[in-house]
Amino acid sequence: MSKAGRLEEGDASKVPVPVGSNKGVSVMDLVLRLVGIAGTLGAAIAMGTNEQTLPFFTRFVRFNAQYDDFTSFRLFVFVNAIVCAYFVLTIPLSIVHIMRSVARGSRILLIILDTIMLALLTSGASAAASIVYLAHNGNSSTNWLPVCQQYGDFCQGASGSLIGSFGAIVVLILVILLGAIALSRHPKRVHL
Repeated sequence: MSKAGRLEEGDASKVPVPVGSNKGVSVMDLVLRLVGIAGTLGAAIAMGTNEQTLPFFTRFVRFNAQYDDFTSFRLFVFVNAIVCAYFVLTIPLSIVHIMRSVARGSRILLIILDTIMLALLTSGASAAASIVYLAHNGNSSTNWLPVCQQYGDFCQGASGSLIGSFGAIVVLILVILLGAIALSRHPKRVHL
């Protein structure tokens, strides 16, 4: 019976998976983790160095906007640094998965930890995005004026750092999906 015929009859678990088929998935996992490092590190650095000073009537009175003036931005930098360190620490495991494509327990652990990091990064990026939204648009019902008209460079830096963080969120989603695909390709062990 052909492979397609067995799949149609519901025998998908009996279709042999070629040895080394997870190697490509593992290589893609490694590449995505490297992209995640770049995204989170870039976002943390961009936000952490973001500041703008505006002169007011005299040279002695100045208005200054820094990332650490906002608790959400401090959380954003902290969370991106944590996720970047996590990506760096998981690179060796990703390399092990390339060499040993049958590693099952470490893949399950990575999926769990990746999901935790996804939740952490999503919360930090969302909190920062809400402040950036308020800075751009304000809120007329609470009389908060948009400040990006005065602090344009500061707002552009904050918006740019969000791009790297949300890119890393997409990377984490793809890494979780790749881990699940690699686990689904393992032959099932039946103990009688």
